[in-house]
Amino acid sequence: MGSLLFVGHTLGSAQAPRPHAVMAAAMVDPASLRPASVDPASVNPAANNPASQAMPRVGPEAKPGVAQALPNLPPALPGGGPVQVAGPAPGARLAPGQGPFGSVVGTGANNVALTFDDGPEPTWTPQVLEVLRDAGIRATFCLIGENVVRFPELVRAIVADGHTLCNHTWNHNLTLGDLSKDAIRDDMARANAAIGAAAPGVPVSYFRAPGGNWTAGIVDVAGELDMTSLDWTVDPQDWNRPPTASIIATITKSCQPGAIILLHDGGGDRSNTVEALRSFLPDLIRTATFVSLPAGAG
Repeated sequence: MGSLLFVGHTLGSAQAPRPHAVMAAAMVDPASLRPASVDPASVNPAANNPASQAMPRVGPEAKPGVAQALPNLPPALPGGGPVQVAGPAPGARLAPGQGPFGSVVGTGANNVALTFDDGPEPTWTPQVLEVLRDAGIRATFCLIGENVVRFPELVRAIVADGHTLCNHTWNHNLTLGDLSKDAIRDDMARANAAIGAAAPGVPVSYFRAPGGNWTAGIVDVAGELDMTSLDWTVDPQDWNRPPTASIIATITKSCQPGAIILLHDGGGDRSNTVEALRSFLPDLIRTATFVSLPAGAG
């Protein structure tokens, strides 16, 4: 595969059609997962009492042996590639207002960010983490609340490797924007509570709307909860399981400085995504600077 050559690029507000927006709202089939032992009533005590405003109690306590401090990764791969893994470049910031309803579509700097949606998932998330760890790259993981409750240890593994966390709703509701602001807030807060129970004290600075189905209400509520609405620039539509070569081609041809790349570590069989990641990263890290999105940017 040839190396990616970066050229001048300005991120605009126009958005390509998003076929994955027509996916069924329940992206994750609970029957296909290996759930942790969690009492559903403890996850949503208001389930049998709609009038209740109590916040959910979610997830078991942190399991012993899981690293609580972020590891010190090497500043670059052996050989001196231009990879930044310690965080955003000095002065880097996200540039709101370029995406739908003021969501963010670029890193705001001359670098590239990888993002992964619909996890955590016990088969694919660990494989994605392994590939990123080997490459010395940190990414952003957009987590579904229901999956966080099932697999809190995977959230802690994500955090232990120094990745940034993003709220991706409680259950991947594609029609979240049709709800009232109060209902949108309840959904976001419930997912944040699950993440907070799995990884106490770790900021959730971003929110990503399922399917990219942004509305003014979603962006407004996310902002009220101190989360930046995170869109994307490059979408290989790996949710639909295209051939590995197709995922690689889309990313290497479309990626430009400032790009946010959308990939998935959950929601189905992600073997093609993992294989593509293993293939394109060695080429891209020779010409692209990968950074984590700034934690606390909200």
